[in-house]
Amino acid sequence: MMVFNRKLYLDKLIRSKNKNFIKIITGIRRCGKSYLLNKIFANYLKEQGVDNSHIIKIDFDSPKNKKYTKALPLFEYLESLIKDKKIYYFLLDEIQLVEDFESVLNGLLRKENADVYVTGSNSKFLSSDVITEFRGRGYEIRVNPLSFSEFLPSFKGEKSDALNEYMLYGGMPAATELETPEEKSNYLKNLFDTVYLKDITERYKLNNVEEFNELINIISSSVGSLTNPTKLERNFKSEKGINLSKITIQHYLNYLKDCFLIDSALRYDIKGRKYINTPLKYYFTDPGLRNARIGFRQYEQTHLMENVIFNELKIRGYNVDVGIVEINGKTKEGISQRKQLEVDFVCNQGSKRYYIQSAFAIPDKEKMEQETNSLVNIKDSFKKIVVVKDSSPVWHNNDGILIMNIKDFLLNPDSLEL
Repeated sequence: MMVFNRKLYLDKLIRSKNKNFIKIITGIRRCGKSYLLNKIFANYLKEQGVDNSHIIKIDFDSPKNKKYTKALPLFEYLESLIKDKKIYYFLLDEIQLVEDFESVLNGLLRKENADVYVTGSNSKFLSSDVITEFRGRGYEIRVNPLSFSEFLPSFKGEKSDALNEYMLYGGMPAATELETPEEKSNYLKNLFDTVYLKDITERYKLNNVEEFNELINIISSSVGSLTNPTKLERNFKSEKGINLSKITIQHYLNYLKDCFLIDSALRYDIKGRKYINTPLKYYFTDPGLRNARIGFRQYEQTHLMENVIFNELKIRGYNVDVGIVEINGKTKEGISQRKQLEVDFVCNQGSKRYYIQSAFAIPDKEKMEQETNSLVNIKDSFKKIVVVKDSSPVWHNNDGILIMNIKDFLLNPDSLEL
């Protein structure tokens, strides 16, 4: 069995240790939250000398713990385990199975020597209102499927082949344990249908399941394309003959975001320094799940590469938008007009900003000009980068734009600083 150390998330747990917050570990189901908490973090605590009696692990998904899924019995049991004034670490897995779990967690917060960590797996727990419930006393640690750098050690072969495998089957940990393409694809399809969709349809009591599934198919087929509920409403009516309102479509998209299947990027006017609410782009949290949804029929490396770059930027903690640059241009008839050029990603983190373009290949000067046209028309001093599928090592073109191949970008956590 392949062991993934998930160092990025372990470091976050370590930095939050003994702080008076409920550490709330969220993320798409089956991405490794329970393993992170109950194996990796628990082992770390033991290595630091914490006694086993002070590491309280409860998996509420286990039949033997069903008696603790009522708030009062659970709180009384947890309270009874505190025997001294040393810190007790409560690792509570699948907390959403406990009725009124918020009251239990808020009760533990009042204990001076209780350090509380929880995971949850369905959309009830994953929605943002859980964080709001703790009114600033909840610290969310978002766990993602394996990044490429985490995935690579599990792959036997060349880095280029590993990247192609990653873009095709993604980074769900269990998928890396499977041997054949058939096994991987069946696992991902089953995960999508019997776990994620089941969670959403049960929580929101969806009646129009067929229309909901059709929306997922459309988003899967057009990953990284600009769209909005109004446009999708027109598509449903003209192409499917279905009347599905834009309000319902927006609700459906929010459901998919709540369970971390998809994420979105707003458009940002770089020169005007303002957001443009619609249209926007949607990306899948895991490319393998996206590919499985459409039966691995649309393997366009250009779009999948863009999706992988977006995910990596989010994993690194950046706020990611789609950039718009307006310039003066002319029609074929010589008439002046305003043109909008797109920057794939505008990435912000504190005072840092990067402009990033995803380009599958830059075989000649003409393609270089096409891919960098938007970047050279940004007149500020923030770094501008083009990430290419296959390229020589990092270099700068004549405009000072950094060109790097995607493997260097993904495998070096400091690649944007080169």
